[in-house]
Amino acid sequence: MTAFELYERALSLGRFASVRRIVTTICVVVSALMQAYVIEAFIDPANLLAGGFTGIALLLDRIASLMGLSFHTSVGVLVLNIPVAIACWRSISKRFVLFSMLQVALLSLFLNIFEFPAILPGDTVLEVLFGGVLIGLSTVLALKGGASTAGTDFIALYVSNRTGRTIWTAVFVGNCLMLLVFGAIFGWRPAAYSIVFQFIATKTVDEFYHRYQRSAMFITTKRPTDVARAYTQEMDHGASIINATGAFTGEPVGIIHAVLSTYEVSDATKLVRAVDPRAVISVVPNESFVGNFRHAGIDEPLPTKVRATPEVDPLLAAVARMRRGAGFEPRMLRPRGKRGSGGQAVDGGASAGERARK
Repeated sequence: MTAFELYERALSLGRFASVRRIVTTICVVVSALMQAYVIEAFIDPANLLAGGFTGIALLLDRIASLMGLSFHTSVGVLVLNIPVAIACWRSISKRFVLFSMLQVALLSLFLNIFEFPAILPGDTVLEVLFGGVLIGLSTVLALKGGASTAGTDFIALYVSNRTGRTIWTAVFVGNCLMLLVFGAIFGWRPAAYSIVFQFIATKTVDEFYHRYQRSAMFITTKRPTDVARAYTQEMDHGASIINATGAFTGEPVGIIHAVLSTYEVSDATKLVRAVDPRAVISVVPNESFVGNFRHAGIDEPLPTKVRATPEVDPLLAAVARMRRGAGFEPRMLRPRGKRGSGGQAVDGGASAGERARK
């Protein structure tokens, strides 16, 4: 069995809800551990300030220490995130909120039980560079796993879910305003380094997390009907077929125009090439889109291109049997909804409608 076949088989396990929840849990644990490591090994030694609610917690901790008081960062991240989680409970997926708060709770726990040494003591520039990349990757890991690092992530994803636009730049501007307070109290040099640190972290997230970035795909093929049918059924997006003529051969061809999420481009390309190996595919960034567009659920790990969830999940079935043996009434094993290809295509690349996989 080749490495590619092993990869495809591993991805196919994503059709089980229990496997997806396990993936999310692993991502959340690793993300929290990475974040705790960056705070203790990079941020604190360099006297930097992280972004978002973690940064506010760090700032409150340092201000409290100037007054002879104690407000530990681990407590601050919990206190600050709970009200936002409650406010977003109905606006964002409840599962997403729960896993995100698990990430915050684990971060608080790790900050209390671990003491990571500084690995680049005295070299502030390297601490800023490596710390910024690592803290950004910890956020990306949580987001791709179907959760977040809470705080401003809740706000950013709430707005993105409603508007379909990224607001990481606005988050960066908000962090800069917080740094003005930090600089006025603790000095402008660490504040300036912190701005660079947060800029690197923000750009890292923007570079590796493409959920709300869209691309336009143009497919030139002699089998437009077959390719379009496979695309709309498998990718769950709409497409338009434009009749054209090949300039070199003079033969009739079809040009399929579709808009999809950037992270789906690789799957769509493989699908098209499987149907028509001679198809010509062109992909360009899509800066603006008006109309219906289907996003996968924010509480699902990426990539989410898996077959429909089976009627019975083996792991959930095993749990139900254990509950039954213990005298508890098992809950329904059937998923509340399955991803399908319902709600068909809208011309112009519009999606099959807003649906979230559970």
